[in-house]
Amino acid sequence: MSIDRIVMAFAGTVIIISAILAWQFSPLWLLLTGFVGLNLLQSAFTGFCPLAMILKAMGVKPGEAFS
Repeated sequence: MSIDRIVMAFAGTVIIISAILAWQFSPLWLLLTGFVGLNLLQSAFTGFCPLAMILKAMGVKPGEAFS
């Protein structure tokens, strides 16, 4: 898997988990959903993503977006 796919899979997983937590416990968990969404949006324009930097340092092959 490339960095791009791992970042998208991780973001999708966190969004689903935070939505379930908001449904089960508290709507405040939606703040995590918003944070992930904003991070995805800014990384689309700037190319800066902390998770991508960590994965790159671990030797995961880059994709098109985070090369």
